[in-house]
Amino acid sequence: MEIRFDNRVAVVTGAGHGLGRSYALSLAERGAKVIVNDIGGTIDGSGESQAPAEKVVEEINAKGGEAVASFDDVADKDQAARIIQTALDAFGTVDILINNAGIVRDKSFHKMKLDDYEHVIRVHLMGSAYVTYAAFPIMRDKDYGRILMVSSTSGIYGNFGQSNYSSAKMGVIGLMNTLKIECAQNNIKINTLAPLAATRIAEPSGIFDEYDPNLVTPEAVAAMVTYLVSEECNESGSIISATAGYYSKIHILESTGIQTDPRDQITPEYLGKRWEEITHLNDPRPYFDAGEHLRENMAKEKS
Repeated sequence: MEIRFDNRVAVVTGAGHGLGRSYALSLAERGAKVIVNDIGGTIDGSGESQAPAEKVVEEINAKGGEAVASFDDVADKDQAARIIQTALDAFGTVDILINNAGIVRDKSFHKMKLDDYEHVIRVHLMGSAYVTYAAFPIMRDKDYGRILMVSSTSGIYGNFGQSNYSSAKMGVIGLMNTLKIECAQNNIKINTLAPLAATRIAEPSGIFDEYDPNLVTPEAVAAMVTYLVSEECNESGSIISATAGYYSKIHILESTGIQTDPRDQITPEYLGKRWEEITHLNDPRPYFDAGEHLRENMAKEKS
C-alpha cells in the first residue's frame, strides 16, 4: 500500500536547500501540505534571503501540491513559534514536524570562539526545542503527531573540529529520549535521524574527497524520512542512520558491568582490579528510560 499524506500538514525547517528541500518535496509529492521554512542564510548562519524557501514552494505548487514559505529563524523562540503559527494560519493544524534546520561553524575546540559554539547549539538544539514546543500542544490535543529530530554521526561518535555541532547533535537525542515518554499516550511518535548526503552543509567536512557524492544522494535519505513521519511508522524513540543506501538503527548500549554492595568500602584500587569486568561489552543492552536502567541495575546480584 502506498504511503500517503493527504490532509496532513508538515513543517520542515531548513527546507530551502539540500536534505530539507528533499524532505519537503517528498512529502508534498505524496499529498502533504508543507510549510517550507528557511532563513536563506549561508552554511555558517550568516545572511538571509527569502529566495531559497520561495523556490521550493514554487517547485511544489508547480507540481500541483500545496506549500507556504516561512522565513523565521528557529534559533529565536518567538520566531520559532511563528513557524508553527504559519502552518495554523495556512492549513489549520500541524501533523508532522521535521527539525532539520542547521548550520556549521567548524574549528578545533581550542581555537573556537565561544560565540560560535553557542550559536551552533542555539540553532540545532534550542531551535529543535523551540519549534517542537510550539507544535506539541497541537499534536497532543488531536492525539496525533510525527516529530523527527536530526542528529549526526558527528554527535554520536565525534568528529574533529565539530565540538559545537557534536554537542548540539547529541543534545537532540537527549531531548527525544524524554519526549518519547511524555508524548506516548497521545499517539505522537518521535525519532532521530542521523543522515549523510552530498549537500552544502557536509562539504566542509571533506568527506566527499574520499566518497563519491553521486552515491550519497538526498533522495536516498528522504525515502527513510518519509517513512519515519508516516502514519504507518509506529517506531518511537529510535536513532536511525541513513546514507548512500545504508540504513540502520543506532543504540546507546551499556555493559553488564559489576554489582557490589554499596555498604562495603569501595576503593579506587578495587575498581582498577575489576576494570575489564566493568567495561567489557560481551553482553551489552539498551534501556528504554532512566527508570528501567535503575530497576535493572538495582536488581543485579552483588559480586
